[in-house]
Amino acid sequence: MTDGPIRTERRGAVLEVTLDRPKANAIDLVTSRIMGKVFTDFRDDPDLRVAILTAAGEKFFCPGWDLKAAAAGDAVDGDYGVGGFGGLQELRGLNKPVIMAVNGICCGGGLELALSGDIILCAEHATFALPEIRSGTVADAASIKLPRRIPYHIAMEMLITGRWIDAAEAARWGLVNRVLPAEDLLPVARAMADEIAAGPPLVMAAIKEVVREAEGMKFQDAMNRITKSQFETVERLYRSEDQKEGARAFAEKRDPVWKGR
Repeated sequence: MTDGPIRTERRGAVLEVTLDRPKANAIDLVTSRIMGKVFTDFRDDPDLRVAILTAAGEKFFCPGWDLKAAAAGDAVDGDYGVGGFGGLQELRGLNKPVIMAVNGICCGGGLELALSGDIILCAEHATFALPEIRSGTVADAASIKLPRRIPYHIAMEMLITGRWIDAAEAARWGLVNRVLPAEDLLPVARAMADEIAAGPPLVMAAIKEVVREAEGMKFQDAMNRITKSQFETVERLYRSEDQKEGARAFAEKRDPVWKGR
C-alpha cells in the first residue's frame, strides 16, 4: 500500500514499512504524522507481530528533520503526530519487535529513529552521525538514548563533535547488530522478521515491556514488579493458553503452536 511518502506491505504477520520521500527521505510534519498512524495500526493489529522499517533508494536511510520544510513553515515544535518524531520515538505500549534496515546515510533525527528500533541491521555503505551540534541545536532523543546503547565516551564524542562513523565502526561499538552487503540487507531483515514472527508473541510483548520499563529502575524494584504482577504483559502471558502450550510442547517433544492468547 502507498500512503504518500510511506509505503507499507504486509507479509503474513510481518509489516514492512518503507520511507519513500525523495531526494533524501527527510521527515516533515506530515510524514511524521503518517508514520505515527502506520505504527499505531501495527501496534493495535493482533495479526501483525513484527515490523521492518527501511527506506527507498540506495544513498539515504534518513537524515532526520526536513530543513526545507522547516524553512517553508513547518515548526520544529509542531504536531509530529502520535508517537512523536517518525511515529516511533514516543509511541506508547509498542510491545512488538521492530527491525531497522538502514540502507544508507543515517544521521540526526534519522539516527534517533533507528535507535527507536529493537534490532538495527545496516548495509556496508551506511554511515551514522549526529550533526546537530554544527547547526547549534541539540540531538535531544539521542542525548538520552545513545549513551545507554554504546560506550559513554563514544556517544559523547558523536554528540559533541558531530563526527561521522562508518558501518564497521558502528558494529564495533554495538550500535548495529550486523553489517551486510546492500543486496542482502532486506532479505536478511525479512528472514529475521519471519523467524521472530514464528515465535511466541506474548513472550515478545513481555520482553519489550519489561526491558522498556526497567531501563530506569533498580534491579530489585523491577523484579518486585514482576513478582507482584505489575507488568500487564507478563501477567497476561502467565495466564495464557500459550504458556500452557509451551509446557505441553516441551513435554511432548514437538514444536509449539502459538496463538497469541
